[in-house]
Amino acid sequence: MGVPGTGGCGADRATAAIDRDRLVAEAQAARRFARAPYSGFAVGAALLCADGAVYRGCNVETASYGLTCCAERVALFKAVSEGARDFKAIAVVAASSAPPSPCGACRQVLAEFCPGLLVIAATPAGARREWRIEELLPDAFRLEPRGQ
Repeated sequence: MGVPGTGGCGADRATAAIDRDRLVAEAQAARRFARAPYSGFAVGAALLCADGAVYRGCNVETASYGLTCCAERVALFKAVSEGARDFKAIAVVAASSAPPSPCGACRQVLAEFCPGLLVIAATPAGARREWRIEELLPDAFRLEPRGQ
């Protein structure tokens, strides 16, 4: 069961119905808007909601790296700021030698908002890898929301 107030996400959620190719294409399209003047590492993400909506995000770098926001969190925060709470999968695309695994901060945020989330990593050349968020962060930090 998901964190209270975040929807009914879970590992038992069917993933066969997820159009992985479409989701990766959406992440690839989002990557074009990345602002990565310091690292040159452009990343795009596409977050699929249970209702079929897709929210895109790209990484946005600042001169102070700690204030940079990764594509995964941009997509998630856009979705949450629009009222979405039930997520099925996220695709992440970057031009790297291997499909890009989300960073630790993104893993924590994704784990909190949707246990069981399918994470699809891909490169523009077509390499892919998939995990459940629990595989990437098996012992995620958890707090009980106030008033729960």
